[in-house]
Amino acid sequence: MARLAQTAGLTDIQQEILSTVRDFVDKEILPVATELEHRDEYPQQIVDGLKELGLFGLMIPEEYGGLGESLLTYALCVEEIARGWMSVSGIINTHFIVAYMLKQHGTQEQKDHFLPKMALGEIRGAFSMSEPGLGSDVSAITSKAVKDGDEYVLNGQKMWLTNGGTSTLVAVLVRSDEGHSPAEAAAKPHKSMTTFLVEKESGFGEVRPGLTIPGKIDKMGYKGVDTTELIMDDLRIPADRVLGGATGRGFYQMMDGVEVGRVNVAARGCGVAQRAFELGVQYAQQRHTFGKPIAQHQAIQFKLAEMATKVEAAHAMMVNAARKKDSGERNDLEAGMAKYLASEYCKEVVEDAFRIHGGYGFSKEYEIERLYREAPMLLIGEGTAEIQKMIIGRRLLEEYRFQG
Repeated sequence: MARLAQTAGLTDIQQEILSTVRDFVDKEILPVATELEHRDEYPQQIVDGLKELGLFGLMIPEEYGGLGESLLTYALCVEEIARGWMSVSGIINTHFIVAYMLKQHGTQEQKDHFLPKMALGEIRGAFSMSEPGLGSDVSAITSKAVKDGDEYVLNGQKMWLTNGGTSTLVAVLVRSDEGHSPAEAAAKPHKSMTTFLVEKESGFGEVRPGLTIPGKIDKMGYKGVDTTELIMDDLRIPADRVLGGATGRGFYQMMDGVEVGRVNVAARGCGVAQRAFELGVQYAQQRHTFGKPIAQHQAIQFKLAEMATKVEAAHAMMVNAARKKDSGERNDLEAGMAKYLASEYCKEVVEDAFRIHGGYGFSKEYEIERLYREAPMLLIGEGTAEIQKMIIGRRLLEEYRFQG
């Protein structure tokens, strides 16, 4: 039979790109992923390899030195990379969200300045919405920008910044009440937010005057990639580094980027689930109980059947969401559904593979132990299941409005 999660209708170029990425994952990521993850070590050699493949410029238009590929191509590449090690897919995800936001919303000067270097991986992107007391309520952002001549002064604390240390460009969402009365800003908080393009040095500590990256947050899983806080203390940013050149548009710019991010998280869930299935079906044919491989026990065959079906279903929804975005249509419904289903199914497939491994699944010598710690991040990244269901429910009511 064909390998699970195949995608119909791909061009020869797309198939060649995916074949190259899959080969890279098998040779360069899978053999070292678990060891690097256990050491919480940044995979610099892998990242350098991704640069050589041109993946940092995969979706950046050719006029800026990128490959000009679609969101679908990118999502399928992410699926392959996450199959090898989910943390590596996180390294490129935030980079692409920022590149996408620049492509869609940046001024011509901003595109000309940033995108060619981002395509080469010379500038590495990260984005920042969340704050310590914020959770999923973006309207509750307290970080603020105040106009001062030709500059803005930013103050506040941001949280859960993926690639916070290694990035050199951060898209930061803050409140800017310029042109709004306090009452207007309170009534319509989304219209008083602005995205700033903050350039910085890589590393930790004070990475530019007024901007501090304290250090890596120690996490249960999703290791290797650096997750940090970001502290702004009278950080001065030139007015020409407002994304799109005008304040008040930041929330909508970020939400556009997050739709891309949700397709990415769905793709990551698909990739991790695929790997968990591969590990489970392989182990089930090697492990013997009661005189035969456990794969020949009906209970295990039922698990494998359920796992494979979930892998296929999640992949199909992820592909649909990516293609909808590529068509230029609104895809928040499809992206929310894909992210919700893929992350939930990923958790279930990983747990079933863990159960198939029995006691050995609890050992750090077996790869499934790493996947078991990584899968929960997908349940909360780019919005929890509850947030996705709110988005889905609201969109369904728009589409099926009762005309009584």
